[in-house]
Amino acid sequence: MTRALISDFGGVLTSPLQEGFLAYQEESGVSLEELGTAMAKATQEHGDHPLFALERGEIPETEFRDRIERHLEAGFDLGRLRSLYFDRLAPNREMIDYVREVRGRGVRTALLTNNVREWEPLWRSKLPELDELFEVVVDSAFVGLRKPDPAIYELTVERLGDGVGPEDCVFVDDLDINCDAARELGMSAVRFVDPAQSIPQIESALAQ
Repeated sequence: MTRALISDFGGVLTSPLQEGFLAYQEESGVSLEELGTAMAKATQEHGDHPLFALERGEIPETEFRDRIERHLEAGFDLGRLRSLYFDRLAPNREMIDYVREVRGRGVRTALLTNNVREWEPLWRSKLPELDELFEVVVDSAFVGLRKPDPAIYELTVERLGDGVGPEDCVFVDDLDINCDAARELGMSAVRFVDPAQSIPQIESALAQ
């Protein structure tokens, strides 16, 4: 049986993403609640969540900033948010080494990330061994789809090639909604909390 591991990037192969947003909140005085409210108002105005549109590559960073900033009393410095976000993002070496070991055992590997087109050089620099670890990389901003849309999971399986179906895949992500979508397609899914919890669950799923 061909087995495959499909992994998220941020929050699984890195430190938690929340840290960068909290650093921006501390520096700027713009709370996460205020950002959330501004995004909700932008969603009403444009009919689509600005972050979702950004992660599907439908709008550039500049448009994302404009849509949010008009609904904030304080300024919104996207460049500073990006800098703090990546400054705080650290590789999760235990999970990276685990993926390397799994691929060495012959398990197929794919990376499935919701990300931003303009941020590709930044996030890839956090994982210089990307091509060693993953034979397939699916980045939402370049395929026009984002998790939890079933189509992006199906695309990832398709790119893994013949012999791999959803039922052969173990998906790991730090968000329940993304794991639920994977399960609905027939994948096994592990909600990542930390390596001590997740690696045994992944191993169990791979052995089934």
